[in-house]
Amino acid sequence: GGVSMNMNEIHDYARRFLGTHGEVAEAEAARKATEFEKQGDKQQAQDWRRIQAAISSMRGPHTS
Repeated sequence: GGVSMNMNEIHDYARRFLGTHGEVAEAEAARKATEFEKQGDKQQAQDWRRIQAAISSMRGPHTS
């Protein structure tokens, strides 16, 4: 349940998640999304998919 996050919240979350998890942040976000999908929490799963996408776009340009 709950309300979907807005883009600002998504990006804020993604940035903090990247700071905490670094290289594995994207995979970790994907794992969370999958967990919520298994639990049938579509709202949370959708938010984590968006966080995952935001992490992906943040990391995009500066990969070695």
